[in-house]
Amino acid sequence: MTIRRKLRIAFGFVGLLTGMAIVGSAQAAATTPTVVDLWPASVTDHAPTRGPERSGTEGKGLGAVSNISRARMAIYQPAHPNGTTVVIMGGGGYFRIQISNESLPVAQWLNALGVTAAVLYYRLPADGWKAVAPFQDGQRAVRILRAHATEYGIDPHKIGVLGMSAGGNLAGITETRFDDPLYDAVDASDKVSARPDFAALIFPVISLKGALNTTRSRRELNTQSDADDAYSAELHVTHATPPTFLAHAADDPIANVGHSLVMFNALHAAQVPAELHVFEKGGHGWGLGAPGTLVSAWPRLFASWARSHGFMDSARTAAAAKQPAPSDADDAGDDDADDSDGRMRD
Repeated sequence: MTIRRKLRIAFGFVGLLTGMAIVGSAQAAATTPTVVDLWPASVTDHAPTRGPERSGTEGKGLGAVSNISRARMAIYQPAHPNGTTVVIMGGGGYFRIQISNESLPVAQWLNALGVTAAVLYYRLPADGWKAVAPFQDGQRAVRILRAHATEYGIDPHKIGVLGMSAGGNLAGITETRFDDPLYDAVDASDKVSARPDFAALIFPVISLKGALNTTRSRRELNTQSDADDAYSAELHVTHATPPTFLAHAADDPIANVGHSLVMFNALHAAQVPAELHVFEKGGHGWGLGAPGTLVSAWPRLFASWARSHGFMDSARTAAAAKQPAPSDADDAGDDDADDSDGRMRD
């Protein structure tokens, strides 16, 4: 074996150990989040939920949380933060939130990139909350992070939202209706902007209208008479909407790929920087994407896109661009069998 060959192997091994250390530190960090309540107790004193939160124990609902009375963020700090923060909004058709299969793996991967990850536990209309409640939580989460940026060691100008499935609908409304007064101010945090600096919408539910009105998300939000207009994100896109990354599978049986197409078209028409990736296969609810699948490319594509807009440190991103391998629970289709009227398995 030549000296050059030996050196390549040695440097490759060092790189592997470095990557393992980064991922390991992210996973360790993910066990000890800082938990931040979104609202004073007076706001949730009359919660419609009764009893403790529920966490699914089997099937598509494994690790999914429901019966939420305490809206909050679990903030996971990376070992070497680069200032960027992403609010993660897991899917679940607005009747549960996919935490274990979606939100936490994405949080660990973002931590490996040096990104602070805030997993959002938002209030669910299926639990009896008003349809507007999750969107109030989305606005409030961004404001709290921005108002307390110094305390959390983050850059107030590098706060993004990342939503999957129904969480994509929540992220889409958060990025488009950031100036709409969805709730009365409760403290000084509400004096700052609720506009995210960027957004990622992954196999999202976008529209509640027309041929795209088939999702469970739409059914849960329709307790509000004007929900179809109020919560169809494509209708609220303006030139002030932040740069947006979208990823979808063409064969998604739950949230038709038309959701991402209609959002991309609206963004493009408003001259908002946007990037869309449509994968030939992948289904729905893939989280990070199982290794070897087409959809597993989205984290790397997103990291590259975010870096191009200045939202991730380029050196750290290059060192950690390979996401940690998903667990078995992250197989394609794990999320929103919840998000279709005709395909629910609960």
